[in-house]
This record gives sequence, C-alpha cells and structure tokens, in this order.
Amino acid sequence: MSYSCRFSTWEPIYEAILADLGFDRSADETARDIAAEMAHPFDHDRLADLDGATVAVVGAAPSLSAELASFEPASVDAIVAASTAVDVLADHGLSVDLMVTDLDKNVETARELTHDGTPVAAHAHGDNIPTLREWLPQFDPEWMLVTTQAEPRDPIENVGGFTDGDRAAFISDAFGAAELRFLGWNFDDPSVDPLKARKLRWAEQLLYWLEGRRGERFAILDGRRESLADDPSTFSTN
Repeated sequence: MSYSCRFSTWEPIYEAILADLGFDRSADETARDIAAEMAHPFDHDRLADLDGATVAVVGAAPSLSAELASFEPASVDAIVAASTAVDVLADHGLSVDLMVTDLDKNVETARELTHDGTPVAAHAHGDNIPTLREWLPQFDPEWMLVTTQAEPRDPIENVGGFTDGDRAAFISDAFGAAELRFLGWNFDDPSVDPLKARKLRWAEQLLYWLEGRRGERFAILDGRRESLADDPSTFSTN
C-alpha cells in the first residue's frame, strides 16, 4: 500500500502549508531528488504488522514520560513514534515498530534502528539537505522508508502529513491501521518557538482531516475542532 498515488489529494493542502509558512517547494523537491540517489525502494511488507492493528502514535511532547506511567503496552498492537519519543520509550523498556523523523534530532538512534532491523521513515525536506547527505548513507537502506511532502518520485514516497508526529499518524493510516491512539502530544507546548507553534497548528489541522477521512474521533482533538477547517487547503495559522 502506498500514499503516493493520492498526491493529487494532498497537493492543495501542501500548497496551503507552503503559502502559510513561507516555505519553498523547489527546496523540498531538491531534497527529494538528493535523497532518491541514496534510497532503495522500501519493502512495504516490513510494515505489514500495522495492517488492521491498533497503533499507538507517540509524539515527543515533554509530557510523554508521565503519560507512559499509565500506558498499557498490551492495549495496542504496534507503536509508531516520532523523533526523540523513541528514546523516551526505550528508557521505559518499550521498542517501536517504526520511527518517523526528519533527522533534526537523535539521528544516531535512527541509524541504529535500521541496522537492528527496525524500519525508519526518514523525511526529506528543504531544510535538511546537508543532514540527508551526511546520514542517509549510514542507514541500512533495506529498513529505510524515505518520504517527501512534495510530489513523490521513486523510490521516495509521500504518505501525507507535515510534522513528524502527524506524519506518523498518516503512515499508520496508509499501512492499514484499524485504530489510532495518541500519547505524548501537546499542541500548546509553551517551550517551542513561534514557527514550531505554527507547525503544531498544522499538525492538529491535518489530524482533524485524517480523522474525518477515517471516520474516527481522536481524543487529542476534543475541544479543538471548532478552530479547524473542514477543508485543510483553506486553513491558515495567520
């Protein structure tokens, strides 16, 4: 299963994100093309355990450690975690089925996971081209799914999503998850800078769109839906 064939659905939303945040589509496309030189086609069977599964979509909010105190691993079938959430989970004795990262933090963790046989979805975008050049060759390419937010080009895929966290939810959806549960999320994190705060607004908007497509209600959006758009291509953080 691949989200790549649905880029026509994603593209208007992507264009709205670019316009709202002032990002450059050509830079994303350059990053995609550079990554394509180092990536192999990803075997989707490596994520077959997500199909029909109850998936914990784990964000890297500061609240994660506290939330894990009451988390029951047996309540989910798989864990898909964003960025440094993988390290926090490991500190609590929990492994992941997939790490989702744009390589801006704990890149060594991502590299080691691929060499240990755990898939990593590594995202290429206009701001991380030097990191892509340095680190992607160090990953085990058989366990590396490289993603883009621009138009996909083999072997680079577009699964939807913008931040590591919401992209983890989109990947879980694309690979057939039956139910998504969320922990380690804080859309109002006061510790982030203004740009990150706007990215988090987009993350909640995209999750609102995703829950509608799935016919599911994500508890983390309770009390927040009124400020979000039914059509995310019309959404703006300004």
